[in-house]
Amino acid sequence: KEDIEACYAVREAVGDDMVLSFDPWGTYRTYEEAYKVGRELEKLNFYWFEHPMPEYRVTTYEKLTRELDIPILSPEIAAGSFYTRADWIHRGASDMTRIDVLRGGVTGVRKMQAICEAFGVKCEVHMSGFANLQLLGASSEDVCEYYERGLLAPGVDYETPPPYLHEIGDPMDAEGFVHLSQEPGMGYKINWAYIEENRVSSK
Repeated sequence: KEDIEACYAVREAVGDDMVLSFDPWGTYRTYEEAYKVGRELEKLNFYWFEHPMPEYRVTTYEKLTRELDIPILSPEIAAGSFYTRADWIHRGASDMTRIDVLRGGVTGVRKMQAICEAFGVKCEVHMSGFANLQLLGASSEDVCEYYERGLLAPGVDYETPPPYLHEIGDPMDAEGFVHLSQEPGMGYKINWAYIEENRVSSK
């Protein structure tokens, strides 16, 4: 009930033109809970419903994907890299998929993007970061449509880089765009002075 009320409040606050999605991070323990929330999200014109239930319940995801009109985006954190995600697509357990470099590395993500492109399925890159942003840039909007930029929440200072870097990997411009780094490799600007000052051993 609280989740539904929050979604209605957000839609009312931002208006009908803003694209919204919802990720309860697998907290719904039953099909009935996920189905109920999904139907309300459809009324609110949410773009996708991400990771509504624990991802070991693949058969339940098949049923939910079949019964709801809103696209189901999963798996988000399941192990198995592109093998698991390809199987979900084949089984009809999700309408879109998620992957990132922590679940398959650069090669695994590129393979999943290619699979999704071949089947006409969205492959949304999970989380932010230098490598994930580069992988998004190596794809197209037809496959990877959105970039998930950090944890933007009250009390969280996302714009300050960690001490071992000179800047964050995805600064946002005045118009809300994030640009790919033109630096070598993934684009890290490493603070070598900090690294040297905190070296454990030179041997």
